[in-house]
Amino acid sequence: QMHLAESGGGLVQAGNSLRLSCSITGRTFREIDVAWFRQAPGTEREFVAAISWPEDKNSYEESLRGRFTISGDYDKKTLDLQMDRLKPEDTAVYYCAARASMTIRISRNRYDYRYWGQGTQVTVST
Repeated sequence: QMHLAESGGGLVQAGNSLRLSCSITGRTFREIDVAWFRQAPGTEREFVAAISWPEDKNSYEESLRGRFTISGDYDKKTLDLQMDRLKPEDTAVYYCAARASMTIRISRNRYDYRYWGQGTQVTVST
């Protein structure tokens, strides 16, 4: 079983940047989708961005494209999310997630992801 752990969350002022990291340990798969999701209070968990390994293809929630950048290291099994020009509406718990991938298309569906971290809180103040 895979284990995921996020780090890097915190309190930041609007307009600033933050970089989240996710460490993936334990059993992994050769082909894997790794993703970031976020969930604000009273909302459903929403897709942020994902990478399909080892192809290294990216997928973004379009409203976040350009401000958020996903990256990772397939060999080290680490996943990062660079968040720039943060807005108060970015405040949420951010989760990294993973699933074994048997297809080309990257999943944006939270229910397709089997493995999850505990989440890290990101709070953006005005």
